[in-house]
Amino acid sequence: MSPTIRQYEEAFGKWINGRKCFSFWKGRVALHAILQALGVQEGDEVILPGYTCVMDVNPIMYLGAKPVYVDIEPNTYNLDVNLLEQKITPRTKVIIAQHTYGYPVEMDAVLQIAGRKGIAVIEDCCLALGGKYKGKTLGTLGKAAYFSFQWNKPYTTGLGGMALCNDAGLAEKIEKLCQDRLIPVPVKKSLVLQAQLMVYRGFIYPRTTALAQNVFRWLNKKGFVVGSSTNQELAGNVAPDDFFMGMSDVQARAGLRQIARLERNIDHRRKMAKMYDELLSQRGWTVSQLSNDMDPVLVRYPVRITEKWKAVEQAASRGVELGTWFESPLHPKETSVELYGYRWGMCPQAEKAAEQVVNLPLHPRTSEKTIRRTVDFICGFKQA
Repeated sequence: MSPTIRQYEEAFGKWINGRKCFSFWKGRVALHAILQALGVQEGDEVILPGYTCVMDVNPIMYLGAKPVYVDIEPNTYNLDVNLLEQKITPRTKVIIAQHTYGYPVEMDAVLQIAGRKGIAVIEDCCLALGGKYKGKTLGTLGKAAYFSFQWNKPYTTGLGGMALCNDAGLAEKIEKLCQDRLIPVPVKKSLVLQAQLMVYRGFIYPRTTALAQNVFRWLNKKGFVVGSSTNQELAGNVAPDDFFMGMSDVQARAGLRQIARLERNIDHRRKMAKMYDELLSQRGWTVSQLSNDMDPVLVRYPVRITEKWKAVEQAASRGVELGTWFESPLHPKETSVELYGYRWGMCPQAEKAAEQVVNLPLHPRTSEKTIRRTVDFICGFKQA
């Protein structure tokens, strides 16, 4: 491991209460490492919300385990803890608590149920960085947590992921896995990612995001850029040969820069989210009311509308950045969910949310002007 990568792991762990961290090429690789270290294998079951990205399901299936989906509650889009216990069987090995959009899961209830049953809890913090539950930082409540630094996450290193351990024994197992199996990043892949980061910093702003995404997807299909997901990852339950890949120095350097400005990033997100709340309330929209236990830092601001895809189609021409998470119970909408053990009707609240929810930008390149333009656009549609 290079000194830069080690420095980044230590800096990230220090920022989250001094925890032991391990860096990877992508966030899904971090999840895979945690699952392996926990001994997840063929025949085991892993519980997760039925409102997630298919890339969170793949690491489970790569180990021969079975994903088990829990429906969500409609306010925070997190797994409904009232439905959790009925999904547990003698084969349940792990519960993944995904803090959707940055809203904290009701961790006390999850941990209580898991503790009674002897089940490990992993926090999915890919959309949550800096949020708190009852004063405790998200990622520090379960046995382990994983984070993503992909393009549209709380901060970006291009791609990238981190596993965080709250258990010394588990950390030792992950460290051995990395020593034995971790694949170094090829020089060419690292250079291409570095070029993409330079383009991102120079040209990607709220008004240009939609056009840039369309260009990027075309380039990705042609193999000219390093994409978030490969065709093989989207096609089934067999891991690509180079899946278990470590982090590059390019990503680690970007990560160190991002940590240095992370408090400003978080303060900005809180300020912009509050502004959405105020402006939408003034227009007569209902905004989320959270319990005092929850202190979120949102990655995007989710709203429900009745004509989701019409809004998405019109947004680009209006210079509005509009996200589509989650397009399906297992995002993206092209996913053949049946391949992943999901049956339509299994999670009705999740399916309803996938048809209604769009999400609005909060990242550091948004401004008060961006927020007002976005609210003006979204209020041209009916709240669902």
